[in-house]
Amino acid sequence: MAIADVITEMISPSISDLGFGLWGVEFVSSGKYSTLRIYIDSDNGIMATDCEIVSRQVSSILDVEDPISTAYTLEVSSPGMERPLFTKEHFHKFLGFDVDLRLFRKLNGQRKFNGSIKQIEGDILILATNIDEVKIDLSLIDKANLVAHF
Repeated sequence: MAIADVITEMISPSISDLGFGLWGVEFVSSGKYSTLRIYIDSDNGIMATDCEIVSRQVSSILDVEDPISTAYTLEVSSPGMERPLFTKEHFHKFLGFDVDLRLFRKLNGQRKFNGSIKQIEGDILILATNIDEVKIDLSLIDKANLVAHF
């Protein structure tokens, strides 16, 4: 199980008890400068004080459980307008929205895709790009973010 999944299971109940939803967890390992990002969400939006409250709670849990053996920086924030998408439910929620995707490995000769979420069929994302439709297994997605249009 990936460290982000372990941490998600570990902290989700506490974040929920504080009145927030856990949107997702990212662990970016880069030697001694690793970062653990926790994204929280709420129907009322997220304020800086909300991030502080969750940060203190999560820090306490991580100090006790110690799931990460290396030094890291903890960041707690709102997912924002260009929010990352982590789950199949996130992709369903944003059907019709534009996304930027990066895959773990190449598909049709490329790792990066940009397009509109057209449909989800089981574990397959159908992405409408400028050229055609691409079918991508959700397990191949390394990173996905909504594209904000102004």
